[in-house]
Amino acid sequence: MSSAGGNRLEEGVRIIRTTSAFDCGGRCPLRLHVREGVIVRVEGDDTAGPDEQLRACLRCRAYRKYVHHPERLLYPQKRIGPKGRGEFARISWDEAYETIIEKLRYCIRTYGNSSIFLSVGGGYLGALHSGAAAFARLLNHLGGYSTHYGNVSSEGAVWACLTHYGSVMVGHSREDMLNSKLILLWGWDPARMISGTNTMYHLIRAKEKGAKVIAIDPRYTDTAAVVADEWIPLRPGTDTAMMIAMAYVMIRENLQDQAFLDKYTIGFDRFKAYVLGEEDGEPKTPAWAEAITDVPAATIERLAREYALTKPACLMDCQGPARSAIGEQYNRCAMTLTNMTGNTGRPGGSAGGGLMGIPVGHMFFGSHIPSGKNPVEAGGPSVRGSLDLKLRLVKRVHTNVMHDAMLKGRAGGYPFDIKFVFNIGCNHLNQLGNANKAAKAYEQLEFMVVNELFLTPTARYADILLPVTSAAERMDLTRPWPSGPYYTFMNRAIEPLGECKSDLEIAADLAERLGIKDFLTASEEEYLRSFVETNPETGKEIKDYEKFKAEGVHRVRLKEPIVAFREQIEDPENHPFPTPSGKIEIYSQRVADLGDPENLPPIPKYRRVREDRFDPLIKKYPLQLLSPHPRSRTHSTMFKVDWLREVEPHRVWINPRDAEARGIGDGDEVLVFNDRGAIAIKAWVTRRIMPGVISVTEGAWYDPDEQGIDRGGCVNTLTLDDYSPGGASALKTALVEVKKA
Repeated sequence: MSSAGGNRLEEGVRIIRTTSAFDCGGRCPLRLHVREGVIVRVEGDDTAGPDEQLRACLRCRAYRKYVHHPERLLYPQKRIGPKGRGEFARISWDEAYETIIEKLRYCIRTYGNSSIFLSVGGGYLGALHSGAAAFARLLNHLGGYSTHYGNVSSEGAVWACLTHYGSVMVGHSREDMLNSKLILLWGWDPARMISGTNTMYHLIRAKEKGAKVIAIDPRYTDTAAVVADEWIPLRPGTDTAMMIAMAYVMIRENLQDQAFLDKYTIGFDRFKAYVLGEEDGEPKTPAWAEAITDVPAATIERLAREYALTKPACLMDCQGPARSAIGEQYNRCAMTLTNMTGNTGRPGGSAGGGLMGIPVGHMFFGSHIPSGKNPVEAGGPSVRGSLDLKLRLVKRVHTNVMHDAMLKGRAGGYPFDIKFVFNIGCNHLNQLGNANKAAKAYEQLEFMVVNELFLTPTARYADILLPVTSAAERMDLTRPWPSGPYYTFMNRAIEPLGECKSDLEIAADLAERLGIKDFLTASEEEYLRSFVETNPETGKEIKDYEKFKAEGVHRVRLKEPIVAFREQIEDPENHPFPTPSGKIEIYSQRVADLGDPENLPPIPKYRRVREDRFDPLIKKYPLQLLSPHPRSRTHSTMFKVDWLREVEPHRVWINPRDAEARGIGDGDEVLVFNDRGAIAIKAWVTRRIMPGVISVTEGAWYDPDEQGIDRGGCVNTLTLDDYSPGGASALKTALVEVKKA
């Protein structure tokens, strides 16, 4: 397969226009300088002026160090030592395929198709070479497979948005922030969690134009340091209490946009009764919230008035605080505040909801090779339009308890017994809750195949290890993560290193050996051209496939910024909300019908949960743990890149008050621990985090020593393998202690 999209620069060097497929929050055009099959330089987008240029962050600037890393896996391998030791021997592709097929057939014959578990993630987000789609297609031809449900990043926010608006397209195009006079960054740090290329650029421009920016977060984030006029720290897991107290101030002072609420929403009267204490006898005053959040009542009152009276104002919640034991309530409360202030559907405002997606170029609308229907899931309940998570778990397991399911199976109440795992595009031992339990689960598995670029913590437990290509070695289509408006073409920059193959190629090879006919019905180029020309979005927008391929990016020209639900607000008769009532549902009858008002209240509510600041366990483990995204990695991807490690050393943030009480100094080696495990990590003593809270970025690689202490500092050694009533992975709800090592 030849490279494409290249232009000659100098003798022996070509520039290849391409992009990445990381689960990073953006999708940036890249120019890779290639000499003799090696990427020697990386440059960014040069196809537009300053306002439209799509700026790559430090991760893609270090891309060549990732692609050509000396620890890349280049050949198939089989395990020759105990699971988890990482002891492997090189084998041929023929031997690898024969071993996989023999074990696959044995498990299907002995245990049934439900014993074959497809474990997939966001390690590669392309259209054609998607390992998830390819292996689902393969296994469906063989009678089906079992798998997991629940997006680790966003499931709580998804549930909340579907409950409240009936849609997950709740974002504005980022340039609309320039229309805002006040921007509340509530639990969101876009310098790290990008959620749309150029978000920081437009946020900075909005600040320069005069918008006031307030950051509400337990940490003084990188974004706050750059743009915030004020930082309001609050306790993790208490965001909803503060939001509800803000609603109390608005109601008591008659600051809510009652005309908006009457016209576009249902259920505000019930929410109001809860806020004022008419429902339960407890008025949700700022003083009530102060006791929960540690935010002074006067600050809550002032912020409530400022947000209610400043027009337009943009409240940007996110997905991080929603990854908690009842995280969906955080997004529901944020959406309700945007409704109360009349900012929903208005330029310069926001709809809340945390997802920030726009309906142009969104990755949800991309094309893929169809995987077909899964026979193992045949006969399951219909989930269309339902908010009942239990229905989705009749035939699947929740993602954040998949390792518990591997250990316990049907005897533990799960729908199947897992014997054989295909692990594709993910590092779940490292990235899901309770890494020590995950390690035990993989130790007892009968067989596991891992497709990987590196010997990750999960890959160390593989029986067969298959080397896969990086995005630089593939040709594909990618889309912006939650927001465009543009499309990108991934031209192959270099030929596959060693004996690496794409996930699609591996699935096709297995299909051929298994006697599956017509697994692939077109060439790579034919598939990609078809995807562009037949997709409902790109088919209308992109008229010249070859030009798109050569330029590597196609921008959608907008007449005005995209504003979520603008049509519903401007013309509600002809454009109702896609909810049962046709309105914004502050009160949801669908949720009420689930019959679990304590865990799934039909209106947004504050709820205490396991391992929050009021859990009696706090006497033993008195610190709340945060696990934000790293700036130097994409989750656990790029962990090995030395350039990025230099930019941001892996360390635990701890407030001076907490450090002094424990005799900890800046740079000291410390142990962070709870009943689930312990990690060794260096301390950063800083006032950028509030007392009572510590922070360890997710993604560092799990590496336990002989005593079981994780020397790699994987924060998920400490987190819960549990999920919220709406399906959020409860990774932000954990109590720990810290001591000097």
